[in-house]
Amino acid sequence: MIGPINFVILSNNLDSLAELRGALTTTGQVRVLAAGSSTEQTYLEAASLRPAAVIIELDPQPEPALALIGRINAVNPNTVIICASRNSSPDLILRSLRAGAREFLRLPLIAEEFGTVLERTEAICSGRKSETKKHGRTIAVFSSKGGSGVSFVATNLAAAMQTPTVLVDLNLQAGDLDLFLGVESRFSIADLIKNRARLDDSLLKSYLTPHSTRLSLLASPHEAAAADDIEPKHVFEAIEVLRERYDYVIIDPQHTFDGITLTALDQADDIILLLTLDIPSVRSAQRALALFNRLGYPRKKVHVVVNRMCKQVDLDVPQVERFLDEKVFGTVQNDYRMVVKSINLGKPLVESQPTSAVAADLKRLVMAITGNTSQPLEVEPRKKLFGSMFRRQVIAPTGLELRITSE
Repeated sequence: MIGPINFVILSNNLDSLAELRGALTTTGQVRVLAAGSSTEQTYLEAASLRPAAVIIELDPQPEPALALIGRINAVNPNTVIICASRNSSPDLILRSLRAGAREFLRLPLIAEEFGTVLERTEAICSGRKSETKKHGRTIAVFSSKGGSGVSFVATNLAAAMQTPTVLVDLNLQAGDLDLFLGVESRFSIADLIKNRARLDDSLLKSYLTPHSTRLSLLASPHEAAAADDIEPKHVFEAIEVLRERYDYVIIDPQHTFDGITLTALDQADDIILLLTLDIPSVRSAQRALALFNRLGYPRKKVHVVVNRMCKQVDLDVPQVERFLDEKVFGTVQNDYRMVVKSINLGKPLVESQPTSAVAADLKRLVMAITGNTSQPLEVEPRKKLFGSMFRRQVIAPTGLELRITSE
């Protein structure tokens, strides 16, 4: 196999979207570059991203989707177009093939049929001459609740990497990772995106701010207004460029599920879902996990990490694991004074206090992520209870609402 096969998905049905994304990503052979419900956006993604394949779900009114097949074939004839539908009538299959599709999938997916289609797509891609490109690993540190320490953890993970790494500040309106690294950035992601059409290695390097021989920063825009012109597709292109030149791309996204953040999370090979030991943070993490499930993210992609771990609070890790139905991948101890001092000094704590307990936790987290292990780090259980609030938990199937009831 020449490498991961890049896919784009078009579907108006969220359940179908999750099913397709989940089936693709669990194979380990596929990267889903983009997924959505807009035919026009899918066309733009197919034209700019040039994926190996596009899956188009045909709904009861398939005409717009069938027209899209011809448009994609015209702009990128090498893209394999696969239609999918819950209506597998011979007439619809014939119409899709006449429109230019190469394969047809019945929904719900049939494992054997899906595997055959994927093998055929891989064979087509393997038969083409392609330039082998570097493809670095992308790690997003995320929390939908502010104040969880995302920027601190992202900065220190990047600083602890032992190979060429770039840290990307996607807090486009108010990013300050330059302060965490103690550097002064002349350019930002806005400059890179503005000049992406003529980007080469030299120009790219000029837009990055070096922190060390191994770590550079792609800063957020210096003026908030500059972020208005940045679109999700621009962020996708920027991350792809960085992946081709760096071993690791560490992303600090915004705390919202907007298009830009979802684009970054889609591209991430690993998502570190950060939380602290308080009810609002745990509820925020629960909602994020529910959304990730609905988007079809494989469970091995998301790693729950507890930041500011402290034994003086009533809520403990086993309770969080039971509530989230997810193992805690790792913890980072709480040392407020030391963390604040490192931020004020503009020097990552793994560099300023490399032998501290907090730095040790961060380095262990890096080892677990880069070691390609799905096994969570061992967390010592505690016996404290959080009172009656956590005696019984009822969670909505969608996971979008948190309901806690007492006995």
